[in-house]
Amino acid sequence: MSGCGRYAPTPSGDLHIGNLRTAVLAWAFARAGGSRFHLRMEDTERVVPGVAERQLRDLASLGIDWDGPVVSQRTRADAHARALETLVGEGLAYECYCTRKDIREAASAPHAQPGRYPGTCRDLTRADRERGRAKLARVGRQPALRLRADGVRWRIRDEIVGEVGGVVDDVVLRRGDGVVAYNLAVVLDDAWAGVTEVCRGDDLVSSALSQDYLADLLGLAPRVRYLHVPLVVNEEGRRLAKRDGAVTLDDLARCGWGVAEVMGAIGRSIGLEGVRHAEDVRDAITPELIRRHCAPWVFVPPVAASGD
Repeated sequence: MSGCGRYAPTPSGDLHIGNLRTAVLAWAFARAGGSRFHLRMEDTERVVPGVAERQLRDLASLGIDWDGPVVSQRTRADAHARALETLVGEGLAYECYCTRKDIREAASAPHAQPGRYPGTCRDLTRADRERGRAKLARVGRQPALRLRADGVRWRIRDEIVGEVGGVVDDVVLRRGDGVVAYNLAVVLDDAWAGVTEVCRGDDLVSSALSQDYLADLLGLAPRVRYLHVPLVVNEEGRRLAKRDGAVTLDDLARCGWGVAEVMGAIGRSIGLEGVRHAEDVRDAITPELIRRHCAPWVFVPPVAASGD
């Protein structure tokens, strides 16, 4: 098996049916192509004790398996730090002293591009930088580090959404608390694991430009094939969350849903009837199938029977 897909949950809360659906699709695409499947815990931020174990249990119960040990992203901290040193040494990163309030206000200014860092700290003078460091030091923080993309334009080919192009954002590489940020860690860890295929929610498609550009800057291989799949949303069209009701496997079990019912719902969301196990999705999955069902899936949680 030369290729490798992956799933990388954050162990801060139980997986809901939207997370599980993405995991099933990622696994199905990898296995249908005869590839390995890698599982990584993205645990550089908040970790709730016991959650990782429950996530692994839930994934396995749906029929998802993986190759090799589950990798903790925290164990990769030295590799993250070395890559960051390389980017800084090559002038490809700069210090950022902006608070979240600063960024929100800059984003609301006329002609600002929504969701993009406006470059406030990109070309400051030495004196400006010294003042910025002093301001943060007074509140016990250090500057963040951002990618110096200098407005470069980049393109990727996504198997679901098609061609995606645009200006690469100056994304955060290291946060103000000293933790290496997601955009750098995910690129490094995917390359280290030999990941060739990234299937995840389409809310991250814009991040793929910066990540693919970073991979190119760092000379990482293999380059990945992207498949960004539609999100699962609630009845108001907002991204599904635990507060929306019976959405985790344990919640759904209390409503009378077993694995077959959960997988049946996931199957119907992509136009497949009779799905009862992850293998049923594996046997039918294609990019064309997902493209035909590219709208967000509105999930209406079942209600537990009276007295449960």
